[in-house]
Amino acid sequence: MDEALRILVASPLALIIQPALAARFPAGTVTVAQDREQVSAAVRGRLRHDIVVSDLLWNSADEFSFDGLDVLAILRDADRPAPVVMATQGHGAEQDHLEEVLAHEEVRGIYRKSAGPQPLFEIIREVAGGAGTGGPPIARPPLEAPPGPHIHDWFSRGRGRTAARMAGAIASGRAVSHATLAEAANVRYDTAAKIGREYLGELIWKRGEHVEPTVPASVVYRWCGEHARYILSWCRRNGHADVATRVIRRR
Repeated sequence: MDEALRILVASPLALIIQPALAARFPAGTVTVAQDREQVSAAVRGRLRHDIVVSDLLWNSADEFSFDGLDVLAILRDADRPAPVVMATQGHGAEQDHLEEVLAHEEVRGIYRKSAGPQPLFEIIREVAGGAGTGGPPIARPPLEAPPGPHIHDWFSRGRGRTAARMAGAIASGRAVSHATLAEAANVRYDTAAKIGREYLGELIWKRGEHVEPTVPASVVYRWCGEHARYILSWCRRNGHADVATRVIRRR
């Protein structure tokens, strides 16, 4: 299937794969977008793309401020729907992002970069041929999900939004204590003090990341740091941009 496919590659390293895609699909066009501004311009600058290939995590200076989930948000906000193939490195830092990505029906395939370019060509051909429309994605990664809830599900319901805001304040480096957490997240002090009992403790426990449902504050703060890439991603895409930018503290 070598039609004139319009392929958008959203990746800081897009120029590396562009020649191979152009050679494999010579009748098509390959557009490269290497940062948020270029992705937005490429998405809004034409009617739509036939396929979008995006990095899941961006290995660049933008890694804590932009990722494949932001690419999906740009496509939705611009009303430029397109089937998306997410490119992964295959390491554990992608777990949280993958859990949400696999819930988005526009993601039609998952491509692991270590497999080389040929599997990517095959996924693009299958998606373009219609195999990726309707039903499950055509290629899923082996995903060892935690036993409990996904973070994106927890953050999206009830008190989870407050939990997400506080987690963002911690993950961004704005909060290092209950007092600074209350100030940074704009919540009451007694709410901040309950972060390990009523807001994040149960989530951490249900995911098997602590042995008891009441989690000490030190564990919660460490957990937010370990999951910072995803927590900040969720916050900036869900109305909490003010706590979603990392603060670099100088010693």
